Amino acid sequence: MTPFLMYPFFAFVFGMVVGSFLNVCICRLPKNESVVSPPSHCPDCSYQIRWYDNIPLLSYLLLRGKCRGCGSHISLQYPLVEMLNGVLTLLLFLRFGPTLVFAALFLFCSALVVITFIDIEHQIIPDEISLSGIVVGFVLSFFLKGHTWLNSLLGILLGGGSLLLVAYLYQRLTGKDGMGGGDIKLLAMMGAFLGWKAVPFIIFASSLVGSLIGVSIMLLQKKDTKLAIPFGPYLAFGAVLYVFYGRSLIRWYLGLSGFYQG
Repeated sequence: MTPFLMYPFFAFVFGMVVGSFLNVCICRLPKNESVVSPPSHCPDCSYQIRWYDNIPLLSYLLLRGKCRGCGSHISLQYPLVEMLNGVLTLLLFLRFGPTLVFAALFLFCSALVVITFIDIEHQIIPDEISLSGIVVGFVLSFFLKGHTWLNSLLGILLGGGSLLLVAYLYQRLTGKDGMGGGDIKLLAMMGAFLGWKAVPFIIFASSLVGSLIGVSIMLLQKKDTKLAIPFGPYLAFGAVLYVFYGRSLIRWYLGLSGFYQG
């Protein structure tokens, strides 16, 4: 295998291996359990998963989605998270190469994968990830080319402050809580990693996609506007979209509006 193909291949495999650990985080963080101990095991029969049954994607296929110990069904979430993180890692490597920017965005996108799946199932965003991510994103801003600590700090303030203002106004107008604190801290983390310019794009993209999907779900399920829909996955989508296409989409939009002249 030539280096041209070998490095992307290893990036994809590495992403899937980390994805296996992300599954542990997704399952244990909402329960306030350690992600280190005990070792991976079947939640039904407590069968300790051997290394050969823990190979990303391959083991799931060989076991036909069932536990070797008791034969219970293994959630499709496990190979899905592994594959998703592998693809994201591959795309990041192809875009940024073996650089510190790649490493930083790999951490960022891996965190978003965990947040997305936890928020979908439990409607919570763990502080262990969002608050730690704010600190890590800000520290990395001192070392990343084209990203300054001031840009990161403004991203934290704008990200957290904008959603905090929305939540405050919504509560004042309706007397109800419309947005959780987890979303506020998540957008602050995104601002820390991506800078303040990413925040308006993420808010717009996530709100647009969230509105389209949310309205569709309400119509299909015949629910009213009180239906609780987690916003974290939409924020994560907006952030990933910005990482790969944000600047190009902004230039395209400004060009259509006549504000961008090349």
